[in-house]
Amino acid sequence: MLTPIIRRFSASLGVASALAGLPVQAQRAAAPRTPQFDVYEKSILDLTGAMESRQVTSRQLVEQYFARIKAYDQDGPRINAFIALNPRALEAAAALDAERRAGRVRGPLHGVPIVVKDNYATADMPTTAGSLALEGFETKRDAFMVKKLRDAGVVIVGKTNLHELATGITSISSMGGQTRNPYDPTRNPGGSSGGTGAAVAANFAVAGLGTDTCGSIRNPSADNNLFGLRGTAGLSSRDGIVPLSHTQDIGGPLARTMTDLALLLDATVGFDPADPTTAASQGRIPPSYASLAGEGGLHDLRDVRIGIVPALFGAAPEDAEVGGIVRRAIDVLRGLVGGVFEITIPGYDEALQGAGVIGFEFKFDLMDYLAPFPGAPVHSLDDILSTGLYHNAVSAGLKRQNAVESRHSEPYSAALAKRGVARQTILAAMQAQGLTTLAYPTLRRKPAVIGEPQAGSNCGVSASTGLPAMSIPAGFTEDGLPIGLELLGGPFTEATLIKVAFAYERAAHPRRPPPTTPPLRP
Repeated sequence: MLTPIIRRFSASLGVASALAGLPVQAQRAAAPRTPQFDVYEKSILDLTGAMESRQVTSRQLVEQYFARIKAYDQDGPRINAFIALNPRALEAAAALDAERRAGRVRGPLHGVPIVVKDNYATADMPTTAGSLALEGFETKRDAFMVKKLRDAGVVIVGKTNLHELATGITSISSMGGQTRNPYDPTRNPGGSSGGTGAAVAANFAVAGLGTDTCGSIRNPSADNNLFGLRGTAGLSSRDGIVPLSHTQDIGGPLARTMTDLALLLDATVGFDPADPTTAASQGRIPPSYASLAGEGGLHDLRDVRIGIVPALFGAAPEDAEVGGIVRRAIDVLRGLVGGVFEITIPGYDEALQGAGVIGFEFKFDLMDYLAPFPGAPVHSLDDILSTGLYHNAVSAGLKRQNAVESRHSEPYSAALAKRGVARQTILAAMQAQGLTTLAYPTLRRKPAVIGEPQAGSNCGVSASTGLPAMSIPAGFTEDGLPIGLELLGGPFTEATLIKVAFAYERAAHPRRPPPTTPPLRP
């Protein structure tokens, strides 16, 4: 599926095909000089600065990322992060280069290459959500967040693999196969946005978009030494995202640095008439998140009080290594904020139990999403099961969710009610103890070996309450696997989470690139 796409681009990585047949002297004159600038581990501001100073063009950036994808995604460690590369990426980059030469620069994302998860609708590429049953499905439109990024001047390098239909956390699908973790290709990259997480960690793009229904941004961020944000419900639009649960779905960024994450956040949040939940964000979004995470963005954090939740660290022997790494990361925060305390949340277990609604909503949400597309290859979960075009790893879950008979039921109503109880339970505990954020492991266990289940997710604290949560890199296990620390705040406190995470980044320098995808030789 992917190999022909990469082969199509391999000629453009050199310019041999474009220059073939010209005299040698003409070839030398026409061939662009190899830029001294290397995209490896560069930030958005690094890319922008290099384009502004004419060290490199957007097209050359895309060519470098394509070269890395060719070397490491299907060859070498075979990370397998992509479902499709964008056949118009070089053309889009060249057009943005022309705009820059003409003096029109859209902003800090002008000409910057990123990746998006393949459950975001894209006008110029199919949207498969990782399922062979949706192969070739064309929406002919961009999801709201994708359109906002294109308007900001982003170049989409390609669409990344995910756990099929976003229904799991190990990133295996019938359309894309198994994505591997660039820190250890025998292990999974988290999910369901594992393709985005692996691609950003491996420097196949500078940053990317994922979606989070229960951990699908935060888990791959933790497993790939990245920063990832699940915003407050309503912070960003779900319009154009293949749904798993309309109540719990939200899109958001994954990035190697906090500034990069904030720049993508600035470009993608805000009110969208097509998504009524975004009305809640009006008046609650600062002028710029990036200003909170830039060189001038260090803030006095003495009013920030962090509550460690021991119950979320786990008590099994298998939880101990991750728990120790996360506590050492919290020790860094202890020196930056006003206080760090171990806390209990009265009634927590009872409040969260049964507050998830994915199983009640997925079947009907998917049907509603596909209904406006009469030419779609399938129109329901039942159709997908009938085709047999899905990975065996998701078979049992899809059949179980397809067995739900009605959109409305007493158990579903009870689960929705529990969400309100869970939210109030956590907010009341935070208020009573004077806390700004809660802290706990994103995942209590390190990335599982491919083929084994991934245990230890704490995804429900945020997903079942609609409260924002940021996963930040906590450190590495003895065998070199990344671990994440999650910070959860009150409604629309993303600005505070960003300030804390940025201060931590400056103090801890947690970024360590994966050993399997080093810089390419010139």
